This record gives sequence, C-alpha cells and structure tokens, in this order.
Amino acid sequence: MEANSRETLQADFDAFNISEKLGFLLEEPLTDLPDYYREWLDLANNLSHLIESRKLRDLVHKMPVLGLHLLRDHRELRLAHLALGFISMGYVWQEGQHAPAQTLPKALALPYWLVSNRLGLPPILTYADVILANWKLKDHTRDMEIGNLDMIFSFPGGESCRGFCMVSLLVEMAASSGITGALKVMHAIKISDLIAIKKGLVQVTQSLKKMKDTFKLMHNHVDSTVFHGTLRLFFTGWRDNPMFPRGLLYEGVSNEPISLSGTSAAQSSTFQCFDALLCIQHEDEAGAFLTRMKDHMLPAHRQQIETLSVSPSLRDFILSNTSPDLCQAYNSCVSALVDLRNYHFNIVAKYIIVPGNCARGMGCPLSGVSTELNVRGTGGTSLMVFLKSVRNTTQKALILEGPHAV
Repeated sequence: MEANSRETLQADFDAFNISEKLGFLLEEPLTDLPDYYREWLDLANNLSHLIESRKLRDLVHKMPVLGLHLLRDHRELRLAHLALGFISMGYVWQEGQHAPAQTLPKALALPYWLVSNRLGLPPILTYADVILANWKLKDHTRDMEIGNLDMIFSFPGGESCRGFCMVSLLVEMAASSGITGALKVMHAIKISDLIAIKKGLVQVTQSLKKMKDTFKLMHNHVDSTVFHGTLRLFFTGWRDNPMFPRGLLYEGVSNEPISLSGTSAAQSSTFQCFDALLCIQHEDEAGAFLTRMKDHMLPAHRQQIETLSVSPSLRDFILSNTSPDLCQAYNSCVSALVDLRNYHFNIVAKYIIVPGNCARGMGCPLSGVSTELNVRGTGGTSLMVFLKSVRNTTQKALILEGPHAV
C-alpha cells in the first residue's frame, strides 16, 4: 500500500510540475542562455543600474528582434520569460509612475509574447517568474537559507528587493510539505481512509504554521520605505490602472493595447491549492480576481488546483462523518490558514498602507507613489477590501455546528 501511495504521489509531482522538497518552486533555475540571447541577459543582469541611470529604454530601442529557435526546454523558456519580464517592467517604469511607457517595442514585445505562449503564461512579470524561478544559491554546498540565496535578476531596491523575493521564496518552500499533504488527503478521501486524511491535514497545518514563521523574516530583510517608494512600482501592471486606461500596446503583436495584471501574491498556486483542498470558495470580486489570477500560473500548477477542486469534497466528507478527530484536524488546518492570511494582512499594512499614508499626509521622503497605488494592489485589486474578504471567507469555512463541533 505504501509503495503504491509513493508511486501515486510521484505521478502527481511529475504531472503537476511539483517538487517534493521545493513545492511549486522551479528546481535549479538556469542563469544563462545560448550566446544568441546575450543582449537579453546583458540588459537583465544590469537592470538596476540601467534603470537608475535612465539608459534602459535607449538600449532596448537598439535591440534586434530575436527568434526563439534556440530555446529548447522548460528551464530555458523560464529564464527567457524572467529576463524579458524584468526588462519589460524596467522599460515601462524607468521614468517612474509619472511617465510610464505606453508601448512595448517590438524587440521586447514579440519574443516576450511568443515565449509566453510556449509556457502558457501572460507576457508580463508574474509571481511564477519573480518568486518561483528567480533564485540561485551563493554556495552550492550549503542549504537554502536566506543568507545563501540570491536573485538572478533584480530591480532597484538593493537588499530590500533581494529580501522581499527571497523571503517570499522561502515561504513557498515551507509550503512544500503542505502541498504534498494536500495530495495525500485527496487520494485518501477516494478510499475513505480516515487515518490518512487526518495525517495529511496535520501535515498541511504544520506547513501553514511554518509558512507564517518564515514570513516573519520579512521584517529583518525588507525596509518598508524602500519597498513602497522604490520596488513596488516595478511589480505594477496595466490592468485596472488609471495610468493605462486601455492597457499597454505590444508592438508587432497587436494593434490594440493589452490589459494585464501585475505581479501579485494572489498568483501563488500554494494559497489557491489550500483553498481548493479545504473547499473554501471565494465569491464576488475576490473570487473573480482569484480566478483570473490562475491565468498567471503555469498550466501544470493550475491543473493541480483544478484537480483538487473537482475531487470529492473534503468538507462534505467530514460533515457526513462522525469522527470528531477528523473535524478537529480540518478546523485546525482552516485556522492556520486564517492566521497566515491575517499575518499577510498585517504585512501589507506595514509595507504599503502605512508608508502610503505617511507619504500622503506628512510629506515623508518617498518617491511619491500615487494615492491610487496606495489603495490598489499591484494586480489591480482594491487591496485591503480584497484581503479582508479572502480572510473572512476562510474563517467561515470552520465547522462550528453539528454533532462534532469543536
């Protein structure tokens, strides 16, 4: 039985492009491409300097339009998408929020569009790029911990940029055992194995608690002034953004502007995976936004969430069962997810809302991110309304009534 279970899990990892150790993170990302793509990598590797010296746009205008014929496998495509995403965000926002570019030149737009189509991702920087595929070890003989991790490409913001991305990466890594636990629960429900369901739920709960503990590293490695005033702009997209009433024009791709959401934690497959497992269904605007954010995930990761969603309902199984232990295990899991979402809420308040209010009301020395960007997420949502809605819906999933209430 154990061997079959192991084989089933491995089949899931393969089908959904998941790592048992790293979860949704890309294992061993590449840092180099064939020489033909040297100009992409030269720009991406020097991006912070080129943005700060206002030279990036001029260099992009001199770029040739490169083909994709030398990009052979998934990791090469991921690195190309990452590089083109960083260059594109740098190009659009080089002059700050007061003069964003309204057109992406063909030398960027066309290959970016084609790489995106091959990966099943949109042609904008996504969470799958900047968090899941943008890491390398400083020392390959040492573990993946904050001091031994670095970004492949970076935006202006120095250590705060590295800290934000690497802490987010470590949170995703802490989720890996929970993702495995979710798959175990999914299979155990099919054969009504109560012990295995409970064990899987405990594994998910422990993982959620580890994610929250890891999230706390953000305070030590990210300066709120730098994040709000410098870094955040480069994650901002061109959908539901008044600076792009119709979107961004992708030259050589479309004659009409294209509207796309910026990088958002809502694009994390991890959170939507746990929602699907626990049968937490977000509705109205929050639900519509989360559904749309699935388009910013890799197709294999999206498929994992969909598979969990259409599997026999864990919540219905527990409600129809008389085991108080199982109900308690489910509620502990939901509570741990509520705690994590509360913590995320507090992080957003510290790094976005408070410095935004400070800049607006007291003339703090920030770079003047607009009032609109203070209340809206980089993905285009009404930030605090969205986060409260998601947290409250999670809280409502607790099973508090019935014969085995806890």
